[in-house]
Amino acid sequence: MTSKIPTSLNHPIIANTEDNFAIFFAPLSLTEVYDLADDRANGAVVVMSGMVRNQTGGREVIALEYQAYEPMAIQVFRSIAAEIRQQWHDINRVIIHHRVGRLQVGEISVLIAVGCPHRLEAFEACRYAINALKDNAPIWKKEWYDDGEWSWMKCC
Repeated sequence: MTSKIPTSLNHPIIANTEDNFAIFFAPLSLTEVYDLADDRANGAVVVMSGMVRNQTGGREVIALEYQAYEPMAIQVFRSIAAEIRQQWHDINRVIIHHRVGRLQVGEISVLIAVGCPHRLEAFEACRYAINALKDNAPIWKKEWYDDGEWSWMKCC
C-alpha cells in the first residue's frame, strides 16, 4: 500500500506503509530490521550494517558520538526509499534505522535493509540507500580518540 506525502507541488514522496524509518538511542537489532524487511514475495533481503571501527586515518578511535536532527533525518530516509522505488520498481520493503548518542567500538550505528524479489536489485538499492544517507541525512559524528582528543567528522 502506498500513499503520497507531498514535499512540494512538483516532487511528492511516495511512502510505503511497510517501510520503517527510525532513530534510536538504544542499540539497533539486526533481527528486528531483517524481520521488518522480510516479505513472502521477497527472493532477497539485503542488510547493511555500519559499525564503529577502532581507527580512522591511523588514529585509534575509542568511541563515536552521533547527533541528528530527527524530523528532517526521517524525512530524508523516506525520500531515499521513494528514490529507490523510482529506480528499482520491485522493491517490497526499505528499512533504515540509525543510532544517536555515544557508541563504543564494535557497536552498530546504522542498519539498512532492502527486501525485494531479486538479489541484484536488493544489493543495488541497499548500496544506494547508505550512500544517499551519508550524503543527505542531517546526522553528525564526533570521533573520540585514545589520547582524549575528539573531532567532528563528516558523517551524513
